Amino acid sequence: MKYCIPILFLIIVSSCTNTKNLQYLQNLPETTEPQYFLYEITDYKVQYRDILYIDVKALTPEGKIENVLQESGALYMNYMQGEATQYLIGYNIDKEGNILLPVIGKVFVGGKILPEIRNIIQEKVDSVFNHAYVDIKLLSFKYTVLGEARSPGTFINYNDYLTVLEAVGRAGGVGDFGRRDRVLVVRTTPEGSKTFRLNLQDKSILSSEAYFMKPNDVVIIEPVKQKTFNLNLPTFSFIITTITGVLTTTLLMIDYFESH
Repeated sequence: MKYCIPILFLIIVSSCTNTKNLQYLQNLPETTEPQYFLYEITDYKVQYRDILYIDVKALTPEGKIENVLQESGALYMNYMQGEATQYLIGYNIDKEGNILLPVIGKVFVGGKILPEIRNIIQEKVDSVFNHAYVDIKLLSFKYTVLGEARSPGTFINYNDYLTVLEAVGRAGGVGDFGRRDRVLVVRTTPEGSKTFRLNLQDKSILSSEAYFMKPNDVVIIEPVKQKTFNLNLPTFSFIITTITGVLTTTLLMIDYFESH
């Protein structure tokens, strides 16, 4: 019985988490001066199954400015009340890299960035409408956070850029059993899946290619090695407590009978 308490103490100590393991970007210099880290934001090239929002306003013969590609009236206004509902009026990119626009017809956009697509559509629209203006956005900027996040799931980004730190933050941050120094980013490219190993505790992440997220990226937060042990710690404690109680009762009974 005299060994049970030390063993229990060692179990509890081994399951404790060091405060240092909970910190992000922990090796930044301790200074009040601003620190700069070089990075390159590469423009996203659209691909199959992406969804584009395209808005074209043109001057009609009556001198009015109207949206010539989308539905008008109350139905269109209902669509525009929320960002998520814009998917209802988005344009899907097919396997050949084309989108089909009313009046304009098929337009090839596969592998192109948004400014290039806007210029292509602007030229086609100018051949049909007078004084037209084209606005284009990527609607299908979604990403997934898996593993040891507090609120894992699939999310939609309505901004042009998103960092991996923001992505993890939107998923509730790294959970109690997650490793901040072992985060995997899986990125889909035309050449295949590309993976990145990131350390959220190291300042080098600020210059990483994967620091800025791309549409359809998957972030996987790995668990700490002692996760299984920590999950079973209550069971271990119960077993040790039970054994200790049984041994104590047995020894007391033996002592009692021997003394009588």
